[in-house]
Amino acid sequence: MRQRMTIPRLIGSLLLFATAGVGCGEAAADGDGTDAKAPGRASAEPEVRPLGRIVPVPASVTPEGEPYTLTAATRIGIDKTSGESRDLGRYLAGLLRPATGFPLPVVDDRAAGRGIRLRLDPDETDLGDEGYRLTSAPEGLTLTAREPAGLFRGVQTLRQQLPSAVERKSVQPGPWKIAGGTVTDTPRYAYRGAMLDVARHFFTVDEVKRYIDQLALYKVNTLHLHLSDDQGWRIAVDSWPRLTTYGGSTEVGGGPGGFYTKAQYREIVEYAASRYQEVIPEIDMPGHTNAALASYADLTCDGVAPPLYTGTKVGFSSLCAPKQITYDFADDVIREIAALTPGRYLHIGGDEAHSTSHEDYAAFMDRVQPIVAKYGKTVVGWHQLTGATPAEGALVQYWGLDRTPAEEKERVAAAARNGTGLILSPADRTYLDMKYTKDTPLGLAWAGYVEVRRSYDWNPSTYLPGAPADSVRGVEAPLWTETLASTGDLDVMAFPRLPGVAELGWSPASTHDWNTYKERLAEQAPRFDALGITYYRSPQVPWPAE
Repeated sequence: MRQRMTIPRLIGSLLLFATAGVGCGEAAADGDGTDAKAPGRASAEPEVRPLGRIVPVPASVTPEGEPYTLTAATRIGIDKTSGESRDLGRYLAGLLRPATGFPLPVVDDRAAGRGIRLRLDPDETDLGDEGYRLTSAPEGLTLTAREPAGLFRGVQTLRQQLPSAVERKSVQPGPWKIAGGTVTDTPRYAYRGAMLDVARHFFTVDEVKRYIDQLALYKVNTLHLHLSDDQGWRIAVDSWPRLTTYGGSTEVGGGPGGFYTKAQYREIVEYAASRYQEVIPEIDMPGHTNAALASYADLTCDGVAPPLYTGTKVGFSSLCAPKQITYDFADDVIREIAALTPGRYLHIGGDEAHSTSHEDYAAFMDRVQPIVAKYGKTVVGWHQLTGATPAEGALVQYWGLDRTPAEEKERVAAAARNGTGLILSPADRTYLDMKYTKDTPLGLAWAGYVEVRRSYDWNPSTYLPGAPADSVRGVEAPLWTETLASTGDLDVMAFPRLPGVAELGWSPASTHDWNTYKERLAEQAPRFDALGITYYRSPQVPWPAE
């Protein structure tokens, strides 16, 4: 799932910038070799972006009339009786004030005048939990939703309709116009996820928050955190303290590692919630457990703790399935993490357990899945869980390839036909750590090279033969970090592929078209620059000239 061979740690965005052809925030102004070769240059940003020419593309767009113009007199109107509405108004104002220089007071809806109104209407049942309607005209702009999450998704559309300079942290000249008309938008899938591996390389709370904000712009609603692996244990567990003090003390390549205290993990969860993202914690079991085994010898079958591991091989570690202490450990860990996590799900991994016999694996899953339910959570596992018996209501996350053997695909499809929900993360489509080409300095290549078009150009509802379309709950883009040690590394591997996976999750299947998508994606480049996102300038995309 992660890799099939030992690959040396690749550090250094400097090398990447020098060789891969990237845009790097404002530093990208000097251009690069890839840019000169990419065909069909997109033109400079228009003063008014055509309505709906954003990522993900909206479900329904009706252009009409003249644009709305944001001015120094603009007010943001909310229902002051709603705390969530007030928070959303403040969030929107906080996004727009730095670049516009406008005060943008948040006021009662009745005092908004020709401003921006954020309206919650419980009668808008067609909009569901995350849908919204944006109506723009010279006399005002209104965002309407049934639920606060819908207003938040609508704010991201409003934001992308404005010139990309709105993302900058210093005052820009404007003008600030949003094309006239109506956008009515609801998501294709309820689950639209991204996974961040903080176990192979540790990332701080602020670095995770930065990724959360990037996900929010593209309407991603789930953050899956891979919190434990052979190279490190990243979440405090009071009943097993050496998991972090010892098991969290290193990372790939031998760096210092790190871990989240319970307060820090709560901070991440709360920050994600403020961006209407649900956090799914993953404790990978019974394999990928060397950090735990090194911390507590009793978890091994022979009672001998292995050394800490800083390499990148997989499949060599296993909890001891026959021992009762294994299930005491699982109960304690799941209980403490479930108590910290308000979301519905807890991910128990289950992949690449090559050192666990099939019988032990099935027995382990039969005992651990009820523990998840005991603490009020729903099981999520990698698709190898279908080799055991998935719990009722469980979700399995498929990470196979186009070339995965048919019998393995059929096993997953059979589970789906029996009621198990699917999250699709095919590694040769959605794994953001796969190299773009053979020349990409960072990343792995065991699943093949994954250029931007390959990442975007597939259909989740028909991807897995034999799986009912309605068994697909959504898509997720995992970002494994064997070779990624900095936020710049994360950026260049996630962008520009992440927005495409997000569009697969949000936009109707009828809108799926590479030729139109690549044009809209190219227009995201100035926004990446304004946000300081390092990105790969794929020659498949007609990026604007720098």
